[in-house]
Amino acid sequence: MRKFIMTILSLILFATTMLQANTTVHAGSFGWGYKKNDEHKIPEIGHYRDILHQYGAYYADESGDKVVYLTFDNGYEQGYTDDILDVLKAEKVPATFFVTGHYVDSEPELVKRMVNEGHTVGNHSYHHPDLTTLTKAEMKKELEELEAKVAKITDQKQMTFMRPPKGVFNEQSLKWANDLGYVHIFWSLAFADWNTKSQKGGDYSYNQVMKQIHPGAIILLHTVSSDNAQSLSKIIKELRKQGYQLKSLNDLVLKNNLPKAIYGL
Repeated sequence: MRKFIMTILSLILFATTMLQANTTVHAGSFGWGYKKNDEHKIPEIGHYRDILHQYGAYYADESGDKVVYLTFDNGYEQGYTDDILDVLKAEKVPATFFVTGHYVDSEPELVKRMVNEGHTVGNHSYHHPDLTTLTKAEMKKELEELEAKVAKITDQKQMTFMRPPKGVFNEQSLKWANDLGYVHIFWSLAFADWNTKSQKGGDYSYNQVMKQIHPGAIILLHTVSSDNAQSLSKIIKELRKQGYQLKSLNDLVLKNNLPKAIYGL
């Protein structure tokens, strides 16, 4: 009994140090978070690790290879996505853009450009709901409607990767995503770049990334950030200078020998 109590207390203590998503989490759900460090190591995620491994989800590349993966969340447009795409094109870097239905409806030309320039469009759901509150049929509709909308306007006919809105998940939503042929992609490096009213300049974005960078990082950035648009080229050049390779999430999945047919690769 004493061992059990100590285990529970340690989990509670760990949870208080986690960088939790800025959202309300319902009973039976988790808000994605991790314990930051400045030692350039993969962040600790406590009991989340076993859950992610069980359902083939990722928050980092745990191989130890000096590689990073750029991902962007796109819920709406602030005029910086073209600039970010320009940098990625100039530097020949692949990225994954997680989009919502609103974004596809309002910015079809940008979505087309993403695909045409060799990037992957990921599923961030159609209406950006808390997926853990939905039935399986409702979750299926959220994901399939978004996938169909992207397929209608681009040459990308299937989606492999999904990122749950606000980082909220549970074992049921992870399992259902697997059933629907999706791989959950969380992240191991992020900062408060999404607040458009509190942008602090390109140096701030650059310093936040380089302070947290580690081998295998899945970096979450938001394209609404002017800071990110200003700093992205510098970030990429410095990462390469430090010996990092910037790869696609497709490389991560293939590296781990997941069944190609399941994920449309």
